[in-house]
Amino acid sequence: MYRITTLLGSCVSVTIWHPRAKIGAMSHFLLPSRGGTPAQEADGRYGDEAIWLMLNDLQERGVKPSQCQAKVFGGGDMFPHLGAKDEQSVGKKNGIAARAILDSHGIPVVSASLFGEGYRRIIFDVSNGHVWSRQTPVQNALPIRARHYA
Repeated sequence: MYRITTLLGSCVSVTIWHPRAKIGAMSHFLLPSRGGTPAQEADGRYGDEAIWLMLNDLQERGVKPSQCQAKVFGGGDMFPHLGAKDEQSVGKKNGIAARAILDSHGIPVVSASLFGEGYRRIIFDVSNGHVWSRQTPVQNALPIRARHYA
């Protein structure tokens, strides 16, 4: 039994698992893409590059991406008290990008737990493809206030 765990706020985690080969991978990325000029080396901090790295590793092991299934988690609003527009949040952008990238590779998303407030703890059991997700809301989130000292 092999389990991978991570903690997500506005970041997103994608698990990709091949049911017959019983092989999988998991990402944890900070931003949807790097943007700009392509880099020399892929960087897992960016969604498009993280998923490319996972798919590349799986293909090297003889696994076709189209035969895999994905699960997507995270994209939480960690600062709901600041009142940012939902569509502008990093978490929302990450979740939307993850689904679009997987769709572009023909990988079905069989389960997702995205957005909302707070963080999630994710546990991925690579031996059977199961993923456990526990979301914890932001507790007692108060705006940061400046203090004046005399």
